[in-house]
Amino acid sequence: MGDGFDEIVAALDVAMVVATTAAGDDRNGCLVGFHSQCSIHPPRYAVWLSKANRTYRLASRASHLAVHALGDSDRDLAERFGGETGDHADKLAGCEWAPGPGGVPVLAGCASVVGRIVSITDDECDHACFVIEPVALAGQPPSAPLRLASVVAVEAGHDVDDR
Repeated sequence: MGDGFDEIVAALDVAMVVATTAAGDDRNGCLVGFHSQCSIHPPRYAVWLSKANRTYRLASRASHLAVHALGDSDRDLAERFGGETGDHADKLAGCEWAPGPGGVPVLAGCASVVGRIVSITDDECDHACFVIEPVALAGQPPSAPLRLASVVAVEAGHDVDDR
């Protein structure tokens, strides 16, 4: 199920977000293209994190996860959180952020939803689904979201086979 599926998904040109989390004093974040509202009543949001990513390992131990909406002017954040690995770099260094619920880093200048992690689904794929219940909101959504097509040149900070 290769090229045809990839073409359809690429045509959707999803909005990109940065997910951040904290477990104790350990904090990290990553660029995410797999995310969606998944319930209206009660409100829930789903974020799929790569199991090759340090953010996944932290989120697996965390109580909260934040989702930050990126605008067209946030390519630098996309490159920082998508092109570096938290295994070798402090992605939050040099970023303006404040601790939110559960100690989660909330990035300044981004619309964000911080949520309590209510479930994690791992069906043996390369990503696991974290469903959050919103507990805090910040900022205004961007008028023009940063889309997948704008960041395809960002080389992932880790290889999918690094799991």
